[in-house]
Amino acid sequence: MNRSRIGHLRWFSCVALMILLAACGSSGDDASAPGAVSVSLTDGPACGFDAVNVTVSKVRIHQSDSASDNAGGWTDITLNPPRKINLLDLNDPTQSNLALEHLGETPLPAGHYTQLRLLLVSDRNNPNPPFANSVVLTGTTTEIPLDTPSAVQSGVKLVHQFDVPPGQRIDLLLDFDACTSIVQRGNGTYGLKPVIKVIPFVLNGIEGFVASSLLSSNVVVTAQANGEIVRRTAPNAAGKFFLARLAAPANYDVVITADNRATAVISGVPVNTATEIRTVSTNVAPIPVAPPALDPLVTRTVDGTVILNPATDEEAVFVAARQTLISGPTITVKTLRSIPIATPTPGDFEYVLSLPVAAPSLGPYTTPLPIIFTQQPSSVGGKYTVQASADGYATQEAAVDISPANQTQNFTLIP
Repeated sequence: MNRSRIGHLRWFSCVALMILLAACGSSGDDASAPGAVSVSLTDGPACGFDAVNVTVSKVRIHQSDSASDNAGGWTDITLNPPRKINLLDLNDPTQSNLALEHLGETPLPAGHYTQLRLLLVSDRNNPNPPFANSVVLTGTTTEIPLDTPSAVQSGVKLVHQFDVPPGQRIDLLLDFDACTSIVQRGNGTYGLKPVIKVIPFVLNGIEGFVASSLLSSNVVVTAQANGEIVRRTAPNAAGKFFLARLAAPANYDVVITADNRATAVISGVPVNTATEIRTVSTNVAPIPVAPPALDPLVTRTVDGTVILNPATDEEAVFVAARQTLISGPTITVKTLRSIPIATPTPGDFEYVLSLPVAAPSLGPYTTPLPIIFTQQPSSVGGKYTVQASADGYATQEAAVDISPANQTQNFTLIP
């Protein structure tokens, strides 16, 4: 049994013990009784990597969101020894561990808390593999070290308000976004700029199946709100996907993309509560239920450069292609990380987006299943709004039509 599974068994045993003690005693009525906090880690699929490794040494908790790392009043969860975690092992909620890495728990005085810090081990004194923090590029096996800023070593600061009631345990879940946390520089090195947020621990979401014939085509399933990707996942070997831990109540658009296939969209999928799991397709009638939802077709490209002004290679630059459906939502069809160009001047990035020419298929959410897809009018096919963005810079966009031919679109981003 591996260490992660042992940790989960211990965790669930502690939960059962706490429930038993609460049932047998009266500490839950004692306003002075301490509570407890439990912290876990999860992630979504990362773009362009087969592994994204980070080594966690400690989680720190404080009641003040302005407390410095050397202030008094911190409560620590210490991982001894520090734990090296491949974040990409935490992106499939259909796994038995629900895509969670339990970091630990600690008693905590009842009260209001506002700050967490996640501490990582540095590679600065470790020039040789295996590295504490590293990436493995898609299709390769070599670990590439991640440069870890000193601020990360003192703790990635997360401002998040939560209350610990007397005699009760609070579960916190940290979503470490591996895709947006990696910065590729023009000199070929990689840096870590962690993007982490606290998300609901309770399990809810949207589940379904895609056709097994699509599994070799790099299928990506996203839950979107107003065209913004909220959750991203990939189906498992059985074709099942699970977009987990969504804010509720809310309606989401589920977008399914695959290489050399048209896009399929399920609009208006409701998730009404923090525990509701909404099913949009089954293994008997997977997505797509029939052509033309994701039939093979011709793709074309949009390429170009993104220039950051002022210039820097210390930001991750992303380019996304969006479409607006007729009598339907605006969706993000594809997003990717731009690659820095190796030039004497940093800040120049290049990208290539491969996109379907055919119009997407739309299936409004209805019950009972299956959902019926209808292809959008041909006037929608090949027409995209391409957006370029980077943290600290104003997002730019341009209308692009790839119906007649491949297109080039350049951007210059300013703060």
